Amino acid sequence: MFVVLFFLMLVAVIAADYCFWRRADVSSCRRVVLAVCLIVSHLPVIAMLLSILLIRDNTTDAMFVGMWLFWTWLLLLLPRLFYYLFRWIRLPCVGLVVAVGVAGLLVWGATVGRTALHVNRVEVCSAKLPSTFDGMRIVQLSDMHVGTIVSPERELRRIVDSVEALQPDLIVFTGDLVNVRSSELTDRIALSLRHLQAPYGVASVIGNHDSGVYIKDTVRQLPAESLCEVVAWQRAQGWRVLEDTTVYLVRGRDSISLSGISFDPVLRKKRHDSELPPARLDVVYQGVPDSLFNITAVHLPQLWQQIVESGYGDLTLAGHVHAMQMKVRLFGGAISPARLLYERWSGRYEEGAHTLYINDGTGYVAYPMRLGAWPEITLITLRRCE
Repeated sequence: MFVVLFFLMLVAVIAADYCFWRRADVSSCRRVVLAVCLIVSHLPVIAMLLSILLIRDNTTDAMFVGMWLFWTWLLLLLPRLFYYLFRWIRLPCVGLVVAVGVAGLLVWGATVGRTALHVNRVEVCSAKLPSTFDGMRIVQLSDMHVGTIVSPERELRRIVDSVEALQPDLIVFTGDLVNVRSSELTDRIALSLRHLQAPYGVASVIGNHDSGVYIKDTVRQLPAESLCEVVAWQRAQGWRVLEDTTVYLVRGRDSISLSGISFDPVLRKKRHDSELPPARLDVVYQGVPDSLFNITAVHLPQLWQQIVESGYGDLTLAGHVHAMQMKVRLFGGAISPARLLYERWSGRYEEGAHTLYINDGTGYVAYPMRLGAWPEITLITLRRCE
């Protein structure tokens, strides 16, 4: 779907460039210069596509450079599309102002917006929650993609400091710690993240990027080998990696259950589908009393309906979408390209007594920019209610 949308946009912009070039009222010499400028503006995306086709593997450096090439293309593309639109309705001066504004937003999103960490506070109320857990504070983190972080030490340190200030009882990470492979988890990353601590520890699940499915050169490293190393790295940090399993959190004589659903590599091509094949929920919830308040951590939010129908997931925490790193808030609602692909794509959703929260993540993929969909830390406070 992403590939189709990308090529449709590429074809549309080339057609718009051609129409603009044909109708430009300039001398033949300037017409040649204009043609060259328009062609050159597509070089970043051409370089990105060639690297995808010719490079044997998705190395960390290649992905980092490709991300910036794509952003550069967007910077050269989107402002002039807005200019073309206003010029077409005979408002070229307005179009020029709008184009400059759009360019400014893209630069701002790749500098300030990319690191403008936001803490969203949410209360979840349930009659199933034992009174001893009333007021429990859970911090949700998601989608760090450490391999593409521009300034890893500085950006991760800000995340850790913000989490520490919230004094959570439990930290839940909902997948995509790495971008492609386990080698992204360097000693510097470990040093930055080892201070993520809470009384009930850090629980995590595996996301699609963690599973190694984007490794092209499987001779150098097998995806399964990378996945094992990602899991081992998290456990060495003291994280509790929940691989299709459930654990219990105890306070006094009361307990609640915490389940984790790993990303299944067979879903690589279906990861953006609205409906997914049945997950192994019988394994995840095996022997778990449905009378207990249950928290389920999962990377893909599309699995929420299956979780609800199974009778669990009083609170489900998910990630994956990032709101496609673009979100515009209007009149109490929000608009994002993510709405084209996902029924549930950001924030809180309710169905009966079940709550889903989709965290927008802190990292970035495809392009190093966030507009409106700020890097997010979610603080969830559990409340008992009748």
